[in-house]
Amino acid sequence: MDLQDLYNIFQSFGDTKRLPVIFTSYGNPMDIVLSREERPFWKILFELGKQLRKNYEIQAVLIVSAHWCTKGTFVNVLEHQKQIYDYYGFPEEYYNVPYTTKGHPDMAIKVQQLAPDKIIATDKWGLDHGAWPVLMHLFPDGDISAFELSIHYYAKPEYHLNLAKQLKCLREKGVLIIGSGALIHNLRLIMQKMQNNDNRPYDWESEYDAWIKKQILQRNIDALLNYESSHPFGKLAAPTPDHFVPIFYTFGTMDNKDEIHFFYENPSTLPAFSERSFIAI
Repeated sequence: MDLQDLYNIFQSFGDTKRLPVIFTSYGNPMDIVLSREERPFWKILFELGKQLRKNYEIQAVLIVSAHWCTKGTFVNVLEHQKQIYDYYGFPEEYYNVPYTTKGHPDMAIKVQQLAPDKIIATDKWGLDHGAWPVLMHLFPDGDISAFELSIHYYAKPEYHLNLAKQLKCLREKGVLIIGSGALIHNLRLIMQKMQNNDNRPYDWESEYDAWIKKQILQRNIDALLNYESSHPFGKLAAPTPDHFVPIFYTFGTMDNKDEIHFFYENPSTLPAFSERSFIAI
């Protein structure tokens, strides 16, 4: 999709109160220091943010990041967000990329009240690198409040989908819901190639990517819930749940009125990693 396609999508829907929902990659961490001119994915996020602000009144962003995994589900109620550099061994410049925004304690508490038997409020987190690199380009001025919902690492996919359904009403209250992860994410295979200075994708990645795109467009939730076994490469693509689970918070807050549009589907700059991203309006 190019920038004109992105513009046309929003033009076709006109004014609506209900906010879209998004599933997005958070991008290759090695690209964090690159500018929007250097990195097409950052540019697309920036243009997407401009269209979102133009067409909707966004009160807050609720982001489910692959990088906040917990036992149980927590919501971040901080008023002043802490930027978390949760990656290690990078050059110093990667720890000097600032992004500042406020949280939204009132909305976070409302989220907790929607599912009080499942969600626990906490001030022990902030915005990790599954969240702030996305927000830094979507809303670079940091003037839209944002807070995270954690991933219950030990819960089944159905748990996440059903919890998301309880949060769907937030779309009517000015909350932009974002699932941030990667539909292909195998850290062992990433490191295996990077150690040999090889950034080429694995042979199986294009087949799996085409398949997952089809399941998303067909809304084949059973295939997604059973992602480990519904495709022969499922366990290679997602050997751990953390990066795949955020899609359930996007799907769970969608309904049949929503149209799915992929706003980024270029090949990743990392092997065994996907940057495929979509919006449902």
